[in-house]
Amino acid sequence: MADAGSGVPADEETAGEEAAAAAVRHRIDAVWRIDGAGIVAALARATGDLGLAEDVAQEAAAEALASWPAGGVPRNPAAWLTSVAKRRAIDAWRRAERLEEHYADLGRELRDEAAPAWDPLPDDVLKLVFVACHPVLSREGQVALTLRIVGGLSTGEIARLFLLPVATVQQRIVRAKKTLAAANVPFGVPEPNEWRDRLGGVLAVIYLLFTEGYAASAGQSWMRQDLAAEALRLGRLLSRLVPQEPEALALVALMEFQASRFRARTRADGSPVLLDEQDRTLWDRAQIERGRAAMAQADALGRGRGNYALQAAIAQCHAVAPSVEGTNWRRIVLLYEALGRLSPSPVVELNRAVAVSMATGPATALEMVNRLAATGALRGSHLLPSVRGELLSRLGRVEEARTEFSAAAALARNDREREVLEGRAAGMP
Repeated sequence: MADAGSGVPADEETAGEEAAAAAVRHRIDAVWRIDGAGIVAALARATGDLGLAEDVAQEAAAEALASWPAGGVPRNPAAWLTSVAKRRAIDAWRRAERLEEHYADLGRELRDEAAPAWDPLPDDVLKLVFVACHPVLSREGQVALTLRIVGGLSTGEIARLFLLPVATVQQRIVRAKKTLAAANVPFGVPEPNEWRDRLGGVLAVIYLLFTEGYAASAGQSWMRQDLAAEALRLGRLLSRLVPQEPEALALVALMEFQASRFRARTRADGSPVLLDEQDRTLWDRAQIERGRAAMAQADALGRGRGNYALQAAIAQCHAVAPSVEGTNWRRIVLLYEALGRLSPSPVVELNRAVAVSMATGPATALEMVNRLAATGALRGSHLLPSVRGELLSRLGRVEEARTEFSAAAALARNDREREVLEGRAAGMP
């Protein structure tokens, strides 16, 4: 109810409060996108408990939602959230009657900060990735937990990346947190000789973070460039720490090639620009050269091409091609065949079908896609009907293509992608 002397109608006052709350939510979301992983990393270092660090960080964000609309956004929001979260952690310890022990831990941390030692993992976010990828966890648990904590992805987004039910991903994350707590895993720097046991999980996390940034699985934006940029930053740092690991170098190459197209992938209004419509003069040639250099470093190690190297080789074919028509599609088909033998998946098979359609025509590719559909793979994903729609369109089977594009649009979770698919369905003659 408005103050009697304010002269402000109650509905206007309510609208103003709602607008202020919405602005605060937007600001908190922005702070969390930029600083969330660093906040959790700092809390994990201070508390030695990764699960507790995430919990108190979320509690701090909730407290900000309640207090900032009235009191204003603090000058340093990330520091405010970290400070509040630390107080929440102390409250949790007090309830658990472990305060003295943790005060001692914090004292040791302060002494260590006063006399810093050499740290082989100087980046807190990368350190957090290594901790969450502890070998006590399954690979699936490592990746799901790290994507949730470091990437800030929702369980729904992670589920779409894995092509799994949301409940399955939730169970993995909960189980991973409980396992780390039961194993008393500290937030510490693993020795370099322990990195190899964790490297596969770390690479998978960085790859999936970039994948979500390159093509957002849900929401209103076609891409999440902040997420992709963080993945690329972590990949570059990791490749410098393990320069003899070809897959780390190859992953950097893959991300460089893909990121080189970012400026050409959207219009000014944020709507998507597909590959065959992109202005290739907007592609970042310096970034492509960085990708080629990283690829050359990986190949020079002489240990053959793995999963990320084969994907990088495919991306390189696109990056150096003068046009869609001038792309070496036959080589891409061969690379997908090799990738399918090394890391078989329905998405790889679907992408191989697309490459086959460009190399030899849509009829053979449609047979491949139909066989894939018959297996039940990718059920519930928009990817398969969108590819079928494109192939049917090229074969002149207009009504069938319209049906497939409509089905794909109904399944798409990303608003921009749904608009493209709806446009394709409506544009059928």
